[in-house]
Amino acid sequence: MIVYAVKSLAQAVLVMLAVALVAFSMFRFVGDPVSNLVGQETTIADREQLARDLGLADPIPVQFARFVGNAAQLQFGVSYRQGRPVIDLIKERLPATVELAVLSALFALVAGVVLGVVTAIRRDGFLSHAILSISLIGVSLPTFLIGIGLIWLFAVELRWLPSFGRGDVVKIGWWTTGLLTASGLKSLVMPVLTLGFYQLTLIMRLVRAEMLETLRTDYVKFARARGVPERTIWFRHALKNTMIPVTTVVGLQLGSVIAFAIVTESVFQWPGLGALFVNAVQFVDIPVMAAYLMFVAFVFVVTNLVVDLLYFALDPRLRGAGSAAAH
Repeated sequence: MIVYAVKSLAQAVLVMLAVALVAFSMFRFVGDPVSNLVGQETTIADREQLARDLGLADPIPVQFARFVGNAAQLQFGVSYRQGRPVIDLIKERLPATVELAVLSALFALVAGVVLGVVTAIRRDGFLSHAILSISLIGVSLPTFLIGIGLIWLFAVELRWLPSFGRGDVVKIGWWTTGLLTASGLKSLVMPVLTLGFYQLTLIMRLVRAEMLETLRTDYVKFARARGVPERTIWFRHALKNTMIPVTTVVGLQLGSVIAFAIVTESVFQWPGLGALFVNAVQFVDIPVMAAYLMFVAFVFVVTNLVVDLLYFALDPRLRGAGSAAAH
């Protein structure tokens, strides 16, 4: 287990270094940092002095090492557009994105597993066919179109939910949350449904396929022959083995929820990191773009590392292979 964890951690570090190189390259090939910080009337001497002050005159390897060291300390420089430290902007927007992503992932996981089990157990029933037909919407329609449809139904026609914004929030230290206010909860409903619907359909179809495959195995047939109750077979044997591959997909989907939140945040004007990144792209705010890229990569790397460790803990074949290799 320790050897497996060390290998996974080493791979995670290499991935982060590769992403850091891409983020660092943005400063060299996407615009000129000096031109973004000074006006048109600045003299050449002042530009050269500013470049030396920023460390842009140093060799490329030195600049990259400095960038990695600063990123490890959560220092990404100053926003070209707002003139504020990037880490302060991220801290302001992070609670909204994390709240939206976590709730969407929980919604997709719980609903996806439940619906996957139902459609597997009752695979020939009317309810199962209806659920599978509706799930095609989540696979075929783009996220922004689902969001617009929800806005039209619940905000324009029924007027039950607000169409944009985060609602009232409560501050807990530097963290802000809308889960403790009525308007905050209402504002979360449509973005959570929009962001989680696509992930839900993937999880549901994976659970259904894996469970149907497990129910056809010999040990399940043997359990039925021994008179084991069907409910025990479904949940203790079939579902338990189904969750091994599902864990991998769910972990990777959590990272994609963070990355794909850009579209949902744009549709609902959600004040999160996705909206911050879109504005940064419009104004070529490279420090913010680089920080967002590093953040998304970090989320993917951490979730993938956790999934690897969970997969190792859940699958006895990996533990057996690791023990045999150690001996």
